[in-house]
Amino acid sequence: MAEEEGEKEVTLLGTWSSPFVLRVKWALRIKGVEYTYVEEDLRNKSPQLLQYNPVHKKVPVLVHRGRAIAESSVILHYIDEAWPHHPLLPHHPYEKAMARFWCKFEDDKLSPPLWRVLTTQAEEQREAHASAIESLGLLENELEGKKFFGGQTIGLVDVWFGALAYIIPIYEEITGLKLVEQRKLPRLCRWMEEFLSSPAVEGTLPPKDMLLPRYAAMREAFLAKAKRPEQQ
Repeated sequence: MAEEEGEKEVTLLGTWSSPFVLRVKWALRIKGVEYTYVEEDLRNKSPQLLQYNPVHKKVPVLVHRGRAIAESSVILHYIDEAWPHHPLLPHHPYEKAMARFWCKFEDDKLSPPLWRVLTTQAEEQREAHASAIESLGLLENELEGKKFFGGQTIGLVDVWFGALAYIIPIYEEITGLKLVEQRKLPRLCRWMEEFLSSPAVEGTLPPKDMLLPRYAAMREAFLAKAKRPEQQ
């Protein structure tokens, strides 16, 4: 009974458009943990956010029984340990290490070129596109014989990569460059569909009609900034 009461003492501070906040929402859903969500305005940060995350002053922040945990990667591991049912990480040490490897792969090898595809043009964009395609091909291979990266159920790697399932099509629409094609990456396409339609994810995604102009504006801002030195 004490644990059930403790589960209700969970608050998540976030912003509607943050993929890092979504990771935490999905993990909590998988675990079946009830929580209170607080929407933050990062242009006018609340005293609560500044109190709970004085170091980075960013979201997400998870507050459990009055104790705050910041940074999505740290929060995910905390959730998996605090609520051990429906584990996100596999039990075997090697498989656990591989899951962490692929999370780091996303951070180091996939997200950076994807971001450059959105925010650059010409040769720099072409190089970023080629690099992103290469990394996506490695994910295609990793999905061989699997429904999810975690096997037959969603695991940590799926949650980690999950935002790409809805962000990549937005990048494609804005830039006109194809990143995930059915004929070249059929497993990845199937994973994207399966993940987005899963109970943990369904109904949680930010509205596309709000995200699309947001990312388009980011692209225009970065391109405009890149042109300024040439005009001086």
